[in-house]
Amino acid sequence: MNAAKRLEIFRRLHEDNPEPKTELAYSSPFELLIAVILSAQATDVGVNKATARLYPVANTPQAIYDLGVEGLSAYIKTIGLYNSKAKNVIETCRLLVEKHGGEVPQTREALEALPGVGRKTANVVLNTAFRQLTMAVDTHIFRVSNRTGIAPGKDVVEVEKKLMKFVPKDFLLDAHHWLILHGRYVCQARKPRCGSCRIEDLCEYKQKTSDD
Repeated sequence: MNAAKRLEIFRRLHEDNPEPKTELAYSSPFELLIAVILSAQATDVGVNKATARLYPVANTPQAIYDLGVEGLSAYIKTIGLYNSKAKNVIETCRLLVEKHGGEVPQTREALEALPGVGRKTANVVLNTAFRQLTMAVDTHIFRVSNRTGIAPGKDVVEVEKKLMKFVPKDFLLDAHHWLILHGRYVCQARKPRCGSCRIEDLCEYKQKTSDD
């Protein structure tokens, strides 16, 4: 895919949604961090239901740490893998209190040192909470990047690096959200909704299937 196509793709995504946002509910970098940890192999809707119960009771590292694993589990038991997630969140809260003064660190290295925080989660927090130029590649973004031809790659790190290189700079800050939303609602895994896609004429997947 050439640069002109990529520019037009993101221009249209921006035109349709000038200020894209995560669908996770949060009101602080810490709330976002916990929501993203909980969102692994879970839906944003499911996470939001759990945090709507949790955050009014505890929404700081110390407050959640004070709940303990069992106390926290009671609030998040509707989410998949809640036992292991509760242990990771409690340990993360302890480290935030003891090593970071209760604040969420703003570097990938420090974030990835927290239990339950991998590269994708760190990139989400850096981009969404702190507005840094990072690209969190989840299954939606990986699929859209490969299927459309925007940034094909064999693994998430390769796709991330290509997106950082190929997404037009003016659109890079919000590209993460546009690509996730596009994958979630339009370029879906089992049956992409090509007929209602704004970038159908620019997509290499559509061109390939048309030529077959």
